[in-house]
Amino acid sequence: MRRSFGSAAVQPASAGSIDIVGVGKSFETKRNVHEVFRDIDLQLKANEFFSILGPSGCGKSTLLRLIAGLDEPSSGAIYLDGEQITGPGADRGMVFQGYTLFPWLTVRQNIEYGLKLKGIPLLERRAVSTRYLNTIRLESFANAFPKQLSGGMKQRVAIARALANKPKVLLMDEPFGALDAQTKLEMQELLLEVWEQEKTTVVFITHDIEEAVFLSQRIAVMGAAPGRILEVYEVPLPPARAPETRELPEFLRLKRELYAQLKQR
Repeated sequence: MRRSFGSAAVQPASAGSIDIVGVGKSFETKRNVHEVFRDIDLQLKANEFFSILGPSGCGKSTLLRLIAGLDEPSSGAIYLDGEQITGPGADRGMVFQGYTLFPWLTVRQNIEYGLKLKGIPLLERRAVSTRYLNTIRLESFANAFPKQLSGGMKQRVAIARALANKPKVLLMDEPFGALDAQTKLEMQELLLEVWEQEKTTVVFITHDIEEAVFLSQRIAVMGAAPGRILEVYEVPLPPARAPETRELPEFLRLKRELYAQLKQR
């Protein structure tokens, strides 16, 4: 269903824009109804890197599942390029904290999995997987199995597999949460490189303030009980990010502001 105001339909400027309109989510329990969040209103621009930051239990992962179409809102609606999301679709790729790779498939076969399901010919699949193997710098591991990879390498493969299907939106649910500190920093830098190349809209869930500031163009802060959007922050940093970015006055100022916002709530 195309979102409309009166008789005029919304015509998106470019692929990958998301409108979250009055969205709430509740779950029924034996004793009562648990309200996860209410009245979520957000507009995500096409091709932007947008993070949702908040404490555990505020509903940020649930909101991501709604965007993915893996669950339905209790109220309101979510639109991708003006079309209401009513279920999963190939226009949205998902990367979880767990690596969700198929252990019986090689790295190349994992990347090609979605393409094979679509019936893409072998030579075309190979060209796509080779491109992404180069992008994630795992060319020499094309024939390795997931058990032979480190955590960071597995997550690189998961990102490549999601992007190989050319989604409009890449949804990422704390994808680096299980990694050690050094690998996490390396993955953040790699993800920005990949995003610069692909220009896919990224919705990134995290509870790590520094990670959100380093990666994002905008950050929505969620409060809990029930979840709601407290504020959306523009990140006043240049598009090109490097390790030194974390020492910039603007970076440190926004980091302090976000910390204060979350602490007082």
